[in-house]
Amino acid sequence: MSGPLYVPVLPAKRHAATAYQQLSPDVQRGVAPLWNLPPLRGVPPGELVGRTRRDVGVVSRVQRSHPAWLDAAFADEAQFAAVAEVMSERSKSSVLRPVTGPDRPGFQQAATLDVARRGQAGFAVRVPLHGEWDGAHAHAVRDLLDRADPAVEADLLLDLGAVRTDRPGAGKEALRALDALVPLTQWRTSALLGGGFPQVAEVELEHGPLHEPRMDWACWREVTASARAYVPWLSYGDYGTQPTAAIARGPSSGQGGPPWGVLRYTTEGAFVLVKVLSRGADNVAVNRAAARELVELPDFRGAVASAGETWLRDCARGRGPKGTGNAEAWLRVGNVQHFAYVVRTLRT
Repeated sequence: MSGPLYVPVLPAKRHAATAYQQLSPDVQRGVAPLWNLPPLRGVPPGELVGRTRRDVGVVSRVQRSHPAWLDAAFADEAQFAAVAEVMSERSKSSVLRPVTGPDRPGFQQAATLDVARRGQAGFAVRVPLHGEWDGAHAHAVRDLLDRADPAVEADLLLDLGAVRTDRPGAGKEALRALDALVPLTQWRTSALLGGGFPQVAEVELEHGPLHEPRMDWACWREVTASARAYVPWLSYGDYGTQPTAAIARGPSSGQGGPPWGVLRYTTEGAFVLVKVLSRGADNVAVNRAAARELVELPDFRGAVASAGETWLRDCARGRGPKGTGNAEAWLRVGNVQHFAYVVRTLRT
């Protein structure tokens, strides 16, 4: 059993793909994303395959030869038929690995196992754990594995979903689940996923930087501090610097977002959030001041730490383009610095 250092759970969208692409090669080698295709509800059936090819192309271009997972957890039967068709076209590639789970509809499980059987990438079993562990889930996972081709490699992705201060027992439940799931087969990769980034309202950012505890990281530390034999082979995963619900959002409406946004920075114990403006006469001055708030943090790692820190330094000092970014840029910058920091922390 072996796997990557870090498994970020990401939407298959341009800002996340660009963030992954901007990582330095040494950091990128430690990252294997779990890409999530957006739901395409309301798209005419005749357009589903083309739209799916486009979304898959967004991530396959940046992955190149580096393995990753591709999930369509929010697809209905029509969309997943398109996903299965596109994945079948790529079945000889060992880069993008299809994902299923014990809670998925039968058609989705069968199609995923068929794609895995005909390809070279194997597949992943994504097991949700949003509350207390139920031992019945282990039986469902065992049944899924029994239906798979024995020659096909399988990965375990235990997904805790949102891990915030209201889930103090998440670490203990994760250990109960892993104790039951890890022995079921010789997993190629076993990863523990959880999202600690908050969903914030504008009013929470009106009085300066907001420091939100990284409860998902605290959960990980609790699990790795246990004496379990599988811990050395367990990969860490999170949802980057977006709330867990972000991966379920469909394509942008193209009508513009709110007049404000967030700059993000990750420290050992917290996410630091600062409000920025997406429009208005004084948005450039406000946004440069927000970047200075982050650059002046005692925990700021310096402009050479990643392309994210470089962008923050340049924004704070008034360098670079006249503007100070937009929602897509702020997401990209937040993820770049976060990914780089997580990988280097895990290595030490």
